[in-house]
This record gives sequence, structure tokens and C-alpha cells, in this order.
Amino acid sequence: MAYASITKPSLQFNTKLYTGTGSSNAITGVGFQPDWTWIKNRDGTDDHKAFDSLRGVTKVLKPNTDGAETTDSNTLTAFGTDGFTVGSDGGVNGNGDDFASWNWKAAGAGSSNSDGTIASTVSANTTAGFSVVGWTGNNTNGATVGHGLGVAPEMVMFKNRGATNSWHVYHRDLQTRQTTCLLLDGTNSQVTGNNYMYGTIPSSSLLYLGNSAATNENGINFIAYCFKSIKGFSKVGSYPGNGSNTNGPFIYTGFKPAFVMLKVGYASAGADFSGNWNIFDNRRDGINPTTKRLLPNSTNAEASASVQAIDFLSNGFKVNSNNTDQNSSSGVYMYYAVAEEPLVANVGQSIPATAE
Repeated sequence: MAYASITKPSLQFNTKLYTGTGSSNAITGVGFQPDWTWIKNRDGTDDHKAFDSLRGVTKVLKPNTDGAETTDSNTLTAFGTDGFTVGSDGGVNGNGDDFASWNWKAAGAGSSNSDGTIASTVSANTTAGFSVVGWTGNNTNGATVGHGLGVAPEMVMFKNRGATNSWHVYHRDLQTRQTTCLLLDGTNSQVTGNNYMYGTIPSSSLLYLGNSAATNENGINFIAYCFKSIKGFSKVGSYPGNGSNTNGPFIYTGFKPAFVMLKVGYASAGADFSGNWNIFDNRRDGINPTTKRLLPNSTNAEASASVQAIDFLSNGFKVNSNNTDQNSSSGVYMYYAVAEEPLVANVGQSIPATAE
């Protein structure tokens, strides 16, 4: 039984929907002060925009592009105790447009970490298996930085803040995880990571860095978002597709999902093939089937179609699509999921989750 120590997941992660006003707009109802906020205009073709408490407000990274960090005082202007405030930028607050924001709790602006050969700044929520890590590269092959989780992360998103370079995503279930990665801003399946992690998977305290511009360019600032599965709260995993749109794969997570991000990682037979990243959540549809998806690698507005549907169940999710983005018969798909509620809250309580 998937007992969970986190009985209210929405205090660690929450999706918040809102409507833009075109002027300063305080978004409340997140449930906590977020440390990483990712925003997408559901109605328009604006870039995805990501902000965190370690880099500071107005510092913009765009998950769908390889571009360097920019500063824009009209974007996210403040983190509040129950949400955040956005300015007049159309990508985060276009008047009358609908927006999705995904919010994670870490530990504020972070603190110094000297575990590695390069000092890092770390904002870590060990309870929820999430940390934000910042450092300055030194172009040394085999350098290390501390990540603060106390356990080995199973997925890490790396971004060069100061130069044009793709987001490199480590995932524990890629075929040669030491040397391959996914690109958050691309459709590629697993690609060679060009020594981005020194051919070494993360340890319980360290991220390993090669001399790659993706993770360790000399004098350049970097950011990484680290994730570890937490029973009943989050899951980093993979599933094989079966190509069926009537009886697709069921993926057991041990909780009712609030958020699922997935991407084809490699082909089980034949050549690897490309596919979009997909984000589904429990707020935009609100009931099964969950058909509204946003694409982290694309500026596309929200799309809704039965050919890309999944169901959020009490103990996992089921793919009801033969779209190659989610369920090719030769695809193996990487995913990261977060709970709306655990299957059973904790030892001594019998509070089963229910499907919609």
C-alpha cells in the first residue's frame, strides 16, 4: 500500500489557473509561497516562462527555447505567501487571456552548499523531493555541485543561464542515462549529452559535471531543478507504449495525479523517433478524460482532443490515445507525475483517493 507522509500534496505543488488583466495582477490561492513558478498562456502562442526564488523575480527562462536568461520587470514581479504577482507582459498576464501556472515549493532564496568542488546555492524541499540548484561554471571535467536533496535525484533539468544552449534533462530511465539526455526545448528522443554529466549519474549529495557548455561553461551561471520520487506524492518513471487508443497502458504511481509531464525517450524496437513533451494537469479539464495539453517544447496554445487523452485515476494514470506523443507501440515514455492526493494518506488512516 502506498502510504504517504505528505497528506496534502497541494501544499508542496499546485496548479493555479488565472485570467490576465494586462496590468499588475496578484495571483492568490496557490496555497504556499512558490519557489519555482512555470507559466503558459493557454490562449496564445507566447513562450513558456519560468521563474524561481533562487534567481529572483523578473529573471525569465523559457523552457521551450534554448535562449539565455533575460530580465523583464513586466513579468513575475513578486512571490507572495499564497502565490505571486505578474506585471503587464502578455506572456504572463495578457488581458482576458487564460493562463496555467505550475508551482513548486522549495526553501526560499536558498543557502550555500559546499558539498561539491564548485560551491552551489541550494533551495531544497527534502520532504517533497525537489530542489533548485545554482552555480557558476569552471569548465573543469569532473567538477561536482551539491544538490541538497540527501538522496539521488531521478530527474534533473539543467540550463545555461548566460548563453544559448538547450535545456538538458537527465532521467533515470533513459537507456544510457549516464551519457544521454532529453532536450526540454526540443522534440528529440534521447540524444548524446556531450559530456554534460561527466558520464556519471547523480549521487545522494552531488551532481557531476563535464566540461560541457550545457552545465559547466567557465564563468557562466547555471540552474538545475532536481526531482526525486516520494511515495504517495511524486513519481519519476517510464512506461512502454502499446499503440492502442482503446486500451492503452496503465501507469501505477500510488496516487491520484495532479500533474503529469511525459515525453518519448527511446524506441523499444527500430529507430528512435521524435515527439512533443506533454503536460496534463487536474485543473484545466477537471474531470476525465483529461484532453487539454500544453507542450513545454512549443509556443502552441492549449489543444484539446480525444487523440491525446489520459485519465487520472486513484492510483495512477491511463493513456487513452495512440498518438505517438504518448503511446506508440514502439515507444518507451519518460514521465514525472505529482499527486493531487495519495492513494492512502498515511499509516493509521484509511482515506482512499477516488478517480473523477
